[in-house]
Amino acid sequence: MQKHWMILAVGLTLALPAHAIDWKEMLKGVITKPAVETATSSGVDALSTTEINAGLKEALTRGANAAVAQLGQKDGFFGDAALKIPLPPSLQKAEKAMRMLGMGKQADELVLSMNRAAEAAVPEAKTLLVDAVKEMTLEDARGILTGGQTSATDFFRRKTEVRLTERFTPIVKATTDRVGLAQQYNRYAGMAAQFDLVDKSQARIEEYVTQQSLDRLYRLIGEKEQAIRANPLQAGSDLLKKVFGAVSGK
Repeated sequence: MQKHWMILAVGLTLALPAHAIDWKEMLKGVITKPAVETATSSGVDALSTTEINAGLKEALTRGANAAVAQLGQKDGFFGDAALKIPLPPSLQKAEKAMRMLGMGKQADELVLSMNRAAEAAVPEAKTLLVDAVKEMTLEDARGILTGGQTSATDFFRRKTEVRLTERFTPIVKATTDRVGLAQQYNRYAGMAAQFDLVDKSQARIEEYVTQQSLDRLYRLIGEKEQAIRANPLQAGSDLLKKVFGAVSGK
Protein backbone atom coordinates (compact mmCIF):
# COMPACT_ATOMS: atom_id res chain seq x y z
CA MET A 1 0.00 0.00 0.00
CA GLN A 2 2.85 2.40 0.77
CA LYS A 3 4.32 1.76 -2.64
CA HIS A 4 0.92 2.42 -4.20
CA TRP A 5 0.61 5.80 -2.48
CA MET A 6 4.17 6.78 -3.39
CA ILE A 7 3.28 6.20 -7.04
CA LEU A 8 0.24 8.43 -6.64
CA ALA A 9 2.25 11.19 -5.01
CA VAL A 10 4.99 11.13 -7.64
CA GLY A 11 2.39 11.92 -10.29
CA LEU A 12 1.31 15.17 -8.65
CA THR A 13 1.13 18.14 -11.01
CA LEU A 14 -0.90 21.31 -10.78
CA ALA A 15 -1.90 23.52 -13.67
CA LEU A 16 -3.51 26.77 -12.56
CA PRO A 17 -5.35 28.54 -15.37
CA ALA A 18 -4.68 32.15 -16.21
CA HIS A 19 -7.78 34.34 -16.41
CA ALA A 20 -7.90 37.34 -18.64
CA ILE A 21 -9.20 40.77 -17.78
CA ASP A 22 -8.32 43.35 -20.44
CA TRP A 23 -8.43 46.91 -19.10
CA LYS A 24 -6.29 48.54 -21.79
CA GLU A 25 -9.08 49.70 -24.06
CA MET A 26 -11.27 50.59 -21.12
CA LEU A 27 -8.88 53.21 -19.75
CA LYS A 28 -6.97 54.13 -22.90
CA GLY A 29 -6.32 57.82 -23.18
CA VAL A 30 -7.78 58.64 -19.76
CA ILE A 31 -5.40 57.58 -17.02
CA THR A 32 -2.81 60.22 -17.88
CA LYS A 33 -5.25 63.14 -17.64
CA PRO A 34 -4.77 65.57 -14.74
CA ALA A 35 -6.92 64.82 -11.71
CA VAL A 36 -8.44 68.30 -11.83
CA GLU A 37 -9.68 68.00 -15.39
CA THR A 38 -13.39 68.66 -15.83
CA ALA A 39 -15.84 66.96 -18.12
CA THR A 40 -16.03 69.17 -21.19
CA SER A 41 -16.59 66.75 -24.05
CA SER A 42 -18.54 63.62 -24.78
CA GLY A 43 -17.76 59.95 -24.07
CA VAL A 44 -14.45 58.92 -22.52
CA ASP A 45 -12.90 62.33 -23.18
CA ALA A 46 -15.46 63.85 -20.80
CA LEU A 47 -14.19 61.82 -17.85
CA SER A 48 -11.53 63.04 -15.45
CA THR A 49 -8.83 60.81 -14.01
CA THR A 50 -10.55 61.20 -10.65
CA GLU A 51 -13.77 59.74 -12.06
CA ILE A 52 -11.94 56.92 -13.79
CA ASN A 53 -10.03 56.05 -10.62
CA ALA A 54 -13.18 56.15 -8.49
CA GLY A 55 -15.14 54.10 -11.00
CA LEU A 56 -12.39 51.50 -11.20
CA LYS A 57 -12.26 51.23 -7.42
CA GLU A 58 -16.03 50.87 -7.16
CA ALA A 59 -16.12 48.16 -9.83
CA LEU A 60 -13.32 46.17 -8.17
CA THR A 61 -14.90 46.54 -4.73
CA ARG A 62 -18.25 45.33 -6.00
CA GLY A 63 -16.60 42.45 -7.81
CA ALA A 64 -14.68 41.42 -4.69
CA ASN A 65 -17.73 41.60 -2.43
CA ALA A 66 -19.89 39.66 -4.87
CA ALA A 67 -17.28 36.95 -5.35
CA VAL A 68 -16.77 36.48 -1.60
CA ALA A 69 -20.53 36.34 -1.02
CA GLN A 70 -20.98 33.72 -3.74
CA LEU A 71 -18.10 31.46 -2.75
CA GLY A 72 -18.24 31.87 1.03
CA GLN A 73 -21.46 29.93 1.51
CA LYS A 74 -22.44 26.27 1.52
CA ASP A 75 -21.97 24.83 -1.97
CA GLY A 76 -20.27 28.03 -3.15
CA PHE A 77 -17.54 25.77 -4.50
CA PHE A 78 -18.97 22.26 -4.22
CA GLY A 79 -22.30 23.09 -5.87
CA ASP A 80 -20.82 24.79 -8.94
CA ALA A 81 -19.20 22.50 -11.50
CA ALA A 82 -17.06 25.35 -12.82
CA LEU A 83 -15.69 26.23 -9.38
CA LYS A 84 -15.63 22.86 -7.61
CA ILE A 85 -12.14 21.87 -6.48
CA PRO A 86 -11.23 18.38 -7.77
CA LEU A 87 -8.90 15.80 -6.30
CA PRO A 88 -5.21 16.57 -6.73
CA PRO A 89 -4.02 15.41 -10.18
CA SER A 90 -2.20 12.34 -8.86
CA LEU A 91 -5.34 11.09 -7.13
CA GLN A 92 -7.44 11.87 -10.20
CA LYS A 93 -5.24 9.57 -12.24
CA ALA A 94 -5.64 6.80 -9.67
CA GLU A 95 -9.32 7.40 -8.87
CA LYS A 96 -10.63 4.49 -10.94
CA ALA A 97 -8.22 2.08 -9.22
CA MET A 98 -9.12 3.55 -5.84
CA ARG A 99 -12.79 2.86 -6.44
CA MET A 100 -12.02 -0.69 -7.55
CA LEU A 101 -10.16 -1.12 -4.25
CA GLY A 102 -13.16 0.09 -2.28
CA MET A 103 -11.78 3.58 -1.62
CA GLY A 104 -14.44 5.49 -3.55
CA LYS A 105 -16.16 6.70 -0.40
CA GLN A 106 -12.89 8.07 0.94
CA ALA A 107 -12.24 9.89 -2.33
CA ASP A 108 -15.73 11.44 -2.27
CA GLU A 109 -15.28 12.45 1.37
CA LEU A 110 -11.99 14.16 0.57
CA VAL A 111 -13.49 16.14 -2.32
CA LEU A 112 -16.37 17.30 -0.14
CA SER A 113 -14.05 18.29 2.73
CA MET A 114 -11.75 20.18 0.36
CA ASN A 115 -14.61 22.26 -0.99
CA ARG A 116 -16.19 22.82 2.42
CA ALA A 117 -12.80 24.01 3.66
CA ALA A 118 -12.57 26.49 0.79
CA GLU A 119 -16.09 27.77 1.50
CA ALA A 120 -15.17 28.30 5.15
CA ALA A 121 -11.95 30.16 4.29
CA VAL A 122 -13.22 32.59 1.64
CA PRO A 123 -14.97 35.07 4.00
CA GLU A 124 -11.50 35.83 5.40
CA ALA A 125 -10.72 37.47 2.05
CA LYS A 126 -13.28 40.27 2.15
CA THR A 127 -11.44 42.76 4.34
CA LEU A 128 -8.08 42.30 2.63
CA LEU A 129 -9.57 42.63 -0.85
CA VAL A 130 -11.51 45.77 -0.01
CA ASP A 131 -8.47 47.30 1.70
CA ALA A 132 -6.39 46.60 -1.40
CA VAL A 133 -8.87 48.51 -3.55
CA LYS A 134 -8.99 51.44 -1.11
CA GLU A 135 -5.20 51.67 -1.21
CA MET A 136 -5.03 51.54 -5.00
CA THR A 137 -2.98 54.42 -6.37
CA LEU A 138 -2.96 56.08 -9.78
CA GLU A 139 0.23 54.13 -10.42
CA ASP A 140 -1.67 50.91 -9.72
CA ALA A 141 -4.39 52.03 -12.11
CA ARG A 142 -1.77 52.82 -14.74
CA GLY A 143 -0.38 49.32 -14.21
CA ILE A 144 -3.82 47.86 -14.87
CA LEU A 145 -3.95 49.91 -18.06
CA THR A 146 -0.58 48.76 -19.39
CA GLY A 147 -0.21 45.36 -17.76
CA GLY A 148 -2.00 43.17 -20.28
CA GLN A 149 -5.05 40.94 -20.13
CA THR A 150 -4.51 39.66 -16.58
CA SER A 151 -3.55 43.02 -15.06
CA ALA A 152 -6.59 43.41 -12.77
CA THR A 153 -6.27 39.86 -11.45
CA ASP A 154 -2.52 40.39 -11.11
CA PHE A 155 -3.22 43.51 -9.01
CA PHE A 156 -5.30 41.54 -6.51
CA ARG A 157 -2.78 38.70 -6.39
CA ARG A 158 0.11 41.07 -5.80
CA LYS A 159 -1.68 42.93 -3.03
CA THR A 160 -3.41 40.08 -1.20
CA GLU A 161 -2.22 36.57 -2.13
CA VAL A 162 0.50 36.17 0.51
CA ARG A 163 -1.72 37.33 3.38
CA LEU A 164 -4.72 35.37 2.14
CA THR A 165 -2.62 32.22 1.90
CA GLU A 166 -1.62 32.72 5.53
CA ARG A 167 -5.26 33.09 6.56
CA PHE A 168 -6.71 30.32 4.38
CA THR A 169 -4.21 27.54 5.11
CA PRO A 170 -5.00 26.86 8.80
CA ILE A 171 -8.75 26.95 8.11
CA VAL A 172 -8.37 24.48 5.26
CA LYS A 173 -6.05 22.27 7.29
CA ALA A 174 -8.49 22.05 10.21
CA THR A 175 -11.13 20.62 7.88
CA THR A 176 -9.06 18.33 5.66
CA ASP A 177 -7.07 16.86 8.57
CA ARG A 178 -10.20 15.02 9.63
CA VAL A 179 -10.12 12.93 6.46
CA GLY A 180 -7.89 9.86 6.47
CA LEU A 181 -7.16 10.03 2.75
CA ALA A 182 -5.88 13.59 3.16
CA GLN A 183 -3.45 12.43 5.82
CA GLN A 184 -2.20 9.64 3.57
CA TYR A 185 -1.79 12.07 0.69
CA ASN A 186 0.23 14.44 2.86
CA ARG A 187 2.46 11.64 4.08
CA TYR A 188 3.46 10.30 0.68
CA ALA A 189 3.39 13.54 -1.30
CA GLY A 190 5.61 15.01 1.40
CA MET A 191 8.08 12.16 0.95
CA ALA A 192 8.10 12.72 -2.82
CA ALA A 193 8.73 16.44 -2.34
CA GLN A 194 11.92 15.69 -0.41
CA PHE A 195 13.31 14.20 -3.62
CA ASP A 196 12.00 17.10 -5.75
CA LEU A 197 9.45 14.81 -7.38
CA VAL A 198 6.68 17.30 -6.62
CA ASP A 199 6.70 21.02 -5.96
CA LYS A 200 7.16 21.53 -2.23
CA SER A 201 4.43 24.19 -2.19
CA GLN A 202 1.98 21.56 -3.46
CA ALA A 203 3.07 18.66 -1.30
CA ARG A 204 0.23 18.99 1.23
CA ILE A 205 -3.49 18.88 0.60
CA GLU A 206 -4.13 22.13 2.48
CA GLU A 207 -1.65 23.96 0.27
CA TYR A 208 -3.27 22.54 -2.85
CA VAL A 209 -6.77 23.52 -1.69
CA THR A 210 -5.66 26.99 -0.60
CA GLN A 211 -4.10 27.72 -3.98
CA GLN A 212 -7.10 26.34 -5.86
CA SER A 213 -9.44 28.43 -3.69
CA LEU A 214 -7.52 31.65 -4.34
CA ASP A 215 -7.28 30.95 -8.05
CA ARG A 216 -11.06 30.58 -8.28
CA LEU A 217 -11.66 33.62 -6.08
CA TYR A 218 -9.53 35.90 -8.24
CA ARG A 219 -11.10 34.50 -11.40
CA LEU A 220 -14.61 35.14 -10.12
CA ILE A 221 -13.73 38.70 -9.09
CA GLY A 222 -12.61 39.30 -12.66
CA GLU A 223 -15.82 37.86 -14.04
CA LYS A 224 -17.94 40.02 -11.73
CA GLU A 225 -16.04 43.15 -12.76
CA GLN A 226 -16.26 42.19 -16.43
CA ALA A 227 -20.04 41.86 -16.11
CA ILE A 228 -20.25 45.42 -14.72
CA ARG A 229 -18.14 46.70 -17.60
CA ALA A 230 -20.24 44.88 -20.18
CA ASN A 231 -23.58 46.08 -18.74
CA PRO A 232 -22.99 49.47 -17.12
CA LEU A 233 -26.65 50.47 -17.26
CA GLN A 234 -27.46 47.58 -14.91
CA ALA A 235 -24.67 48.39 -12.46
CA GLY A 236 -26.97 50.39 -10.17
CA SER A 237 -24.47 53.22 -9.61
CA ASP A 238 -24.47 56.58 -11.40
CA LEU A 239 -20.67 56.62 -11.31
CA LEU A 240 -20.33 53.17 -12.82
CA LYS A 241 -22.92 53.97 -15.45
CA LYS A 242 -21.05 57.14 -16.36
CA VAL A 243 -17.56 55.66 -16.42
CA PHE A 244 -18.24 52.28 -18.00
CA GLY A 245 -21.06 53.62 -20.14
CA ALA A 246 -18.64 56.15 -21.67
CA VAL A 247 -16.12 53.42 -22.35
CA SER A 248 -18.59 50.97 -23.84
CA GLY A 249 -20.67 53.56 -25.62
CA LYS A 250 -23.82 52.36 -23.83
